[in-house]
Amino acid sequence: MGRRLGGELLRLRSEAGLTQPQAARVLSATAAKIAKMERGWVPFRDPDIVALCSLYGVEDRKFVDGLLGLARLDRERRKAKGWWQDMPRVGAFAEYVAMEQVAMRVRTWQLALVPGLLQTPDYVRALGVASAWSHPSEIEMLVESRTKRQARLSGKNPLEIHAVVWEAALRQQIGGPEVMRGQLQHLIDMAGLPHVHVQVLPFGAGAHHAVGGAFNVLSFAEPGALDVGYAESVTSNVWAEGTEASAGFMRAFEQVARASLAPQASVNLIDAIRRGG
Repeated sequence: MGRRLGGELLRLRSEAGLTQPQAARVLSATAAKIAKMERGWVPFRDPDIVALCSLYGVEDRKFVDGLLGLARLDRERRKAKGWWQDMPRVGAFAEYVAMEQVAMRVRTWQLALVPGLLQTPDYVRALGVASAWSHPSEIEMLVESRTKRQARLSGKNPLEIHAVVWEAALRQQIGGPEVMRGQLQHLIDMAGLPHVHVQVLPFGAGAHHAVGGAFNVLSFAEPGALDVGYAESVTSNVWAEGTEASAGFMRAFEQVARASLAPQASVNLIDAIRRGG
């Protein structure tokens, strides 16, 4: 959120033809503060955003309110420092987890793995062993961190998740047959919750729009607002926080969801695979 808000402020200042020192004067601040704001490095105060928008000639109140909403979410994300900061080898993923903690819904497309929010402890342990988390204490910390993330799926205001999973992820023997049977049964159980939607893209669907890689889309307000796309690879993480970029992730997700089985048919396939089909 901070990078997106900073980028919007940078764009507005550039369109207004003003320099960072000129913007700083209206806040009685330094140009360095404006630079940090435009890079998303510091928290945003509502009065500063209002003052800068006025200076930049922004008269659309709805647009300003949207920026204030981004600032509020960014402050919540920054305050939500917790258990994930102490997890080993979390690295850049800590920022994603912090955002997930304040999101309203997540849409996830997975080709090779069951989504993290829906993984069982034994499945996570098997992934840890295969991923150079060789020390048992580190693997158990990985399990603990995954379990704490999953706490968002319960409680008063649970996180809504819409997961689309390629059939290959359900047939890959992570941890062996017994672990996978437990994992698939857990998927079936979770799919029965009103805020958890699971679809399977079967092998028979053929080529599809999102064949390039897995990704998540986080939403923080009503549909279409404040969506953030996230994808990770072996060497880097990709964030899509601008309107056009995040919309591209959403279009890809919607297309792969349309190509997938309906929820009940997806559960039937998961159960068939669990039974050895």
